[in-house]
Amino acid sequence: MMTNDSASKSNDGGVCEVGDILYKISTTDDNKDNEALGICANCGKEGTNLNICNRCKSVKYCNAACKKKHRSKHKKKCDRRVTELLDKILFKESPTQYGDRAICFMRMPTLETGNKYAPCCGKIICGGCSYLNAIRDDNKKKQLCAFCRTPASENSGESVERLNKRLEADDSEAVYMMGVYYAEGIYGFAQDYGKALEFYFKAGDLGNSSAYYSIGNAYYTGRGVEFDMNQANYYYGLAAILGNVKARNNLGCMEEMAGNTERAKKHWMIAVKDGDSDSLATIQKLHSSGEATKEEYAQALQSYQEYSGEIKSGQRDKAAAFDDGYKYY
Repeated sequence: MMTNDSASKSNDGGVCEVGDILYKISTTDDNKDNEALGICANCGKEGTNLNICNRCKSVKYCNAACKKKHRSKHKKKCDRRVTELLDKILFKESPTQYGDRAICFMRMPTLETGNKYAPCCGKIICGGCSYLNAIRDDNKKKQLCAFCRTPASENSGESVERLNKRLEADDSEAVYMMGVYYAEGIYGFAQDYGKALEFYFKAGDLGNSSAYYSIGNAYYTGRGVEFDMNQANYYYGLAAILGNVKARNNLGCMEEMAGNTERAKKHWMIAVKDGDSDSLATIQKLHSSGEATKEEYAQALQSYQEYSGEIKSGQRDKAAAFDDGYKYY
């Protein structure tokens, strides 16, 4: 879960703008009535220009002095309220990570290998559509982009050049991919974890869930940054809120390690709805050990089957059989 401390502080790697926005939304959600609150929580004095608690938004004060005097009495209630509001966002159903529909009008797979990014126009295409497009263009001199019909890059240098143009347009996927290039030291880039994180932070600020997931991994492994479980927890939380199923599964694992099985199951049940097979396998194990009910396992299995039915198609199967790079399930 995202802890109160990690959710409210700035991070060494950069200002997490999306995280700050989500935090502000969470602390103002369902608090419209507080605008009419005109009583100081410390001295009881009424007023119209009172200072509201900038964390929980549930109490107001005459001035900074009253706020400071009341801090020790308010802290536990404030922390509890902030946790409730953050959980409301963290455990709500996630948006679809790669958009709702592909060219084929089917749901996009959440597995990264089931999608292809086009650096020419910045679009994401499912593996099945990409495969059919390649078959259609097979007799032509060059493969053409399924969206903009731009000829495919002739070499990695040209691909990087196109990616750089997408960077100028603040394309979050392009920024994230540049981070991957630095992290893995590919396409002529020297391996540089620090540089990779710079791109991940920027991509995350632009709303890229994979970037937040990668930042979480960096803090979890201590690669490029100092090991920090709280920060890993925080960035996995942001990634999960934006629809990243791997981050959601990791949050479940971290909650289970902390002894919070019920919270862990909430994360895994959400991840299963978005097609995470690891989360389904974990719930199955919990059912076998008596930590998950028969109803919970049945619900998880049904959710996973529904997801599988929405993404499965003959053309995607052909693509996966043709190349493991198109695997989507």
